[in-house]
Amino acid sequence: MRFTFRSTSILTVHFKKYSSSSASKLSARHDHGLMIKRGDYNSLFLQNKLLQVYTKGRDFDDADKLFDEMAVRNIVTWNIMIHGAIHRDGDTKEKARMGFCYLRRALLSEVGLDHVSFIGLIRLCSDSTNVEAGIQLHSLVMKQGLGSDCFVSTTLVGFYGKCGYIAEARRVFEAVLSKDLVLWNALVSSYVLNGMVDEAFGLLKVMGSSQGDHFTFSSLLSVCRVEQGKQIHAIAFKLSFQFDIPVATALVDMYAKSNHMRDARECFESMVVRNVVSWNAMIVGYGQNGEGREAVRLLGEMRSENHLQPDELTFASVLSSCAKFSAVQEVKQVQAVVIKQGYECFLSVANSLVTAYSKSGSLSEALVCFHSIKAPDLVSWTSVIGALAFHGFAEESLRMFESMVQTLHPDKITFLEVMSACSHGGLVQEGIRCFKLMTEVYKMEPEEEHYTCLIDLLGRAGFIDEALDVLRSMPIEPRADALAAFTGACNIHEKRESMKWGAKKLLEIELSKPVNYSLLSKAYVSEGHWNQAATVRITERRNCNNPKTPGCSWLGD
Repeated sequence: MRFTFRSTSILTVHFKKYSSSSASKLSARHDHGLMIKRGDYNSLFLQNKLLQVYTKGRDFDDADKLFDEMAVRNIVTWNIMIHGAIHRDGDTKEKARMGFCYLRRALLSEVGLDHVSFIGLIRLCSDSTNVEAGIQLHSLVMKQGLGSDCFVSTTLVGFYGKCGYIAEARRVFEAVLSKDLVLWNALVSSYVLNGMVDEAFGLLKVMGSSQGDHFTFSSLLSVCRVEQGKQIHAIAFKLSFQFDIPVATALVDMYAKSNHMRDARECFESMVVRNVVSWNAMIVGYGQNGEGREAVRLLGEMRSENHLQPDELTFASVLSSCAKFSAVQEVKQVQAVVIKQGYECFLSVANSLVTAYSKSGSLSEALVCFHSIKAPDLVSWTSVIGALAFHGFAEESLRMFESMVQTLHPDKITFLEVMSACSHGGLVQEGIRCFKLMTEVYKMEPEEEHYTCLIDLLGRAGFIDEALDVLRSMPIEPRADALAAFTGACNIHEKRESMKWGAKKLLEIELSKPVNYSLLSKAYVSEGHWNQAATVRITERRNCNNPKTPGCSWLGD
């Protein structure tokens, strides 16, 4: 007995070490053999420990073998397998099915479920967005008397929030008498996830701002308006959270999204410690606000801090910023750093390089970057198709599209790029064929942008009547872009009646835009209706904040 106790104790220490450090498969199998050799293999405690090691190390083949060999299984055994299903490879629905299979087998073996079982099962429902199964689990939770358990309720709130059932999430929340901060945060996160910002702030007031933590403030800052963000900034400053990295980073991101770059920079500079996410938030902010050169300069500052290295998001953001102000030299410099640090194999970086070189006017470099990608994804193909279209190579863009559809299914953005290429290249039949391919073969519902592109395609080629038919047959009310494309085409091909109709429709939507008045006035002038044209100009000066100054000429002596 003494020998058995000693070996069990040693193996237990080993398993604890493996669980925390994810030991290699070889080491776990070595101790598995040691259990068999010393006669401890039938110890349920050690079997569960070993099973946990296998599942945490994602060695599911050995885990399944051990599980099948176990003569006795308790609730700990079933919980390990249920939680292990979360980390298996494969589709989330398949993993959920496996978890429920373990649930049924556990119930048939008359093992009583506990809160750990339900937490794992509800998380599987949440990952697979299986609402029906989650509701059934909720019923079982209530039947088992765990409805007021804080841990289970927190998981249920997160599940309902992710699936959009906010009323049910609130009902679960209210049923818990002793609420902890994690439960409050789960409900705040659910409101934020569903865009209910005001309700999330109302919850912050109920719970008391002094009760919030970094997760509470970070969640709210991710979606709030700048006025609300400033209030949270004041609370965070009062509670000394301004030095917390997640909260400070969220503040930088909030100010940057609101175009308050000075405030964002002040928050960034006040951070005592910055991580890669903090730098990325500032770099992305500069890029989104059109300050690409600042983003490039900040990348240089980041690299000068020896303990931090940029990641793929950093490079992709900086390259996107360079694309906006056509800085080909900066793109080349960033590409050199990308290659030096080995990030050229990341698809997000490679795709950004294609776009950056294209928008900087260097199509040849963009094509070189594209062809260097070993396995281009849909974004890669869409980027190069758009690059060729942007530089006027419509036929090459179409050929690239034909190559792509042999291996990948295009999406709506891809079709938009191809139709744009056809429109600017005058390829009417090809553009119509792509539109039919999208709607009839791939069964995609066209967006307004696709109709606008089709109208522009027909209008540029002089098919005004056909463009008008498309405009009137749109399943949604045409907006300014579609009407502007039609009216501009009428102007080019001197279809005055259709031009007047389009211009009047535009004025109904955009009353304060001077160009719409100019189009209608020009249509009247071309027909010799000077009084109507003058009336349009007077209306323009009355409705527009910055109307066009009427032209005049002076005849000298």
